[in-house]
Amino acid sequence: MKVSLNWLKDYIQIQMELKDLINLLTMAGLEVEGVQSIGGGLEKVVVAEIGSIRKHPNADRLSLVEVKTDQETLSIVCGATNIREGQRVPLALVGARLPNGVEIKRSKIRGIPSEGMLCSEIELGLGQDASGIMILPPQVALGADLGEVMGLKDTILDLSITPNRPDCLCVIGIAREIAALTHQKIKYPAPTLSDRGEEIHQKTSVTILDQDLCPRYVARMIEGVTIGPSPRWMSDRLEKVGIRSINNVVDVTNYVMMEYGQPLHAFDFELLEEGRIVVRRAREGEAFVTLDGVKRTLDKEMLMICDGVKPVAIAGVMGGLNSEIKENTQKVLLESAYFNPESNRRTSKKLGLETEAAYRFGRGIDYGGCLAAANRAAQLIQELAKGRVVEGVVDAYPGTIAPHPIRLSVKKIHQILGTEVSGKQVRQYLEGLELDVREEDEDILVVTPTSFRGDLERDIDLIEEVARLDGYENIPMTLPKGPPSAEERGKEFYIERKVIDVLIDHGYHEAITYSFTSPASCDLLGLPQDDPRRRSLRILNPLTEDLSIMRTTLIPGLLETARYNVSRKNSNLKLFELKKVFIPQEGKNLPQEPKSLVGLAMGFDRDPHWAFSPRQVDFFDIKGCVEDLFDALQIRGMKFSKAEAISYLHPGKASKVILGEDVLGVLGEVHPQVLSRYDIHGNVYLFEMDFTKMVAYSGKAKRFQLLPKFPAVYRDLSVVVDHALESERIIEAIWAFQPPFVEEVNLFDLYDGPPIPKGKKGMSYRIRYQANDRTLTDEEVNHFHEKIVSKLKEAFPLQLRQ
Repeated sequence: MKVSLNWLKDYIQIQMELKDLINLLTMAGLEVEGVQSIGGGLEKVVVAEIGSIRKHPNADRLSLVEVKTDQETLSIVCGATNIREGQRVPLALVGARLPNGVEIKRSKIRGIPSEGMLCSEIELGLGQDASGIMILPPQVALGADLGEVMGLKDTILDLSITPNRPDCLCVIGIAREIAALTHQKIKYPAPTLSDRGEEIHQKTSVTILDQDLCPRYVARMIEGVTIGPSPRWMSDRLEKVGIRSINNVVDVTNYVMMEYGQPLHAFDFELLEEGRIVVRRAREGEAFVTLDGVKRTLDKEMLMICDGVKPVAIAGVMGGLNSEIKENTQKVLLESAYFNPESNRRTSKKLGLETEAAYRFGRGIDYGGCLAAANRAAQLIQELAKGRVVEGVVDAYPGTIAPHPIRLSVKKIHQILGTEVSGKQVRQYLEGLELDVREEDEDILVVTPTSFRGDLERDIDLIEEVARLDGYENIPMTLPKGPPSAEERGKEFYIERKVIDVLIDHGYHEAITYSFTSPASCDLLGLPQDDPRRRSLRILNPLTEDLSIMRTTLIPGLLETARYNVSRKNSNLKLFELKKVFIPQEGKNLPQEPKSLVGLAMGFDRDPHWAFSPRQVDFFDIKGCVEDLFDALQIRGMKFSKAEAISYLHPGKASKVILGEDVLGVLGEVHPQVLSRYDIHGNVYLFEMDFTKMVAYSGKAKRFQLLPKFPAVYRDLSVVVDHALESERIIEAIWAFQPPFVEEVNLFDLYDGPPIPKGKKGMSYRIRYQANDRTLTDEEVNHFHEKIVSKLKEAFPLQLRQ
């Protein structure tokens, strides 16, 4: 929230340096996120008084103007016709540089020296009026700096207000905090309007049909108003805090909202049918056009402000076109109400309307301040719009809200904070926050919170306030008592670290995506309607529809991350995510939360380099990465099997990872149709593993094995097989024969072409034979190798290649 330092000074004295004020607020929990100085560019522009005006001897349309400041009298050549003797005007002295870039120099105009320049609004950057010199109020001091006397020089603090402190979403709220921290008394605005009188009850009424959603509704009426622009001081203050000036009546409601934190709404009373207000729930499907011109469909849980016939505003969110203040408005009904925060938040979220009013009502405003804000606004409208405030006020407050007293122990404060704050000091701190405090005994204080501090519910809340005001820096640093307890880290933790290390070694970067995703994500992947991943857990109050369900797979998040990078010309990617997915359970409120591992690779395997030519990543890159993962986890017997019916992977370029009868995951090239839905061009490869199963099947840590003392013997085996036969089947068959002395089998060549017949392919394997106790002879190796060849011929329709 933005706060003007000049505005704050209306209510408290601020004598400290700006950096000290920033530190004071930040240490008290009101973090200052930014500081902006405004009103610059008016140095050497002062207030001057016109002494005399004479005709220029050498020009018919110019005048010689003698002006005086508090120190000197100067002669100025001026062409404006709206100036008169005795007026006070802005004078730019020699050396001044105006906001439009003009530098004022001593010069001669038609032979007559000019020692400065009298300025218009547009030349000073204070408005669009270029028709004449800007005329200042007669009471401004001669020689005074224009920026200071006009309140143009200011400092804007951008504060981060936590959700539990809605009382600080206004200038007076911040002023209260500074007053409490600096031991001052705040100066509240003092409206002179009376609440008494019956006139208003003869003209209007307020009926609250749903008191649970609207505990209080205050209305005041102003007649005979003239709609027009707001005075400069008000429009300037609103614009400084980010609110656009509209007209004098609407600006008053915004001004008081920023001043008191109480959102207000002004109705054109003559547009209210039957001249009364009815507060009720909307009817299911009821339509209403808001001030932004959008027709909105309501439900029965939304609260509406109505006249005797129709709705005229969505309570606490936005008014309607059918009752807005217009240029011809003469009677204004002013609303100052307290609405249920939970209901207001739901309405705002459902309609997608996050207004300044909804932001405050949704966090809880000061229910005790409705009348004071209404009186302040009515008085300002009377002053600025030349209206007359109708006597009396309608204050529909059927069930008075009363804060609950809190018992606070001074000993407990010492125990929790570790400080020795006296009971007297505690009382002074709390009374500085305008809380009602009475002593029950030497230890117990009974504290009743004010209506604007709805966050104070328990004694621990009050202890936090004492800590803030006494200073967090005064809390002593102490070591925790008792023996330290070492956290037991389970097997999963170490497996996770090992997996991450292996993936980083392969050049992957870890991505962290949202745990919630879009309902359309399953359609983007092309998942079948009966796929269990379509059964997702819906979030009750989603941020947006695109983030409204808990994810059942990590793949959409990584594909979306890839799309984001590709759209920014970063197309060489290796990403992985190892996080939980959320699987609903029948008959249970909470889902299962197994961990899943997904990796994605695309583009080139490396950046261009003079010594190495980059190549496109392919299926075998991710297959090799998965093999290294399983090897690092000591998972033996893992097989790759061709997979056909995986909707998001390319047919014929997908594989399952199988251990025994259990499927641990899948890998392959992403289906082109899926990539087109994500607007990703090129080939993308991914693997998806069930991390929970990986942990369960992982073996013990590797142990050192002695290097072999005797040399190995190698034999190559080249075969011609059907094109559809997977190379892995040959390797599996060799191991299944349990041949003696075979230590390693690797595929080292794959060939498809003449002289090999069409529909066939050639594969070459290298087998390593080795014994631990002797060097194998050629005769022994040939004997075992021939047995392997013989058994392979029995198992597969293959031919040997010479």
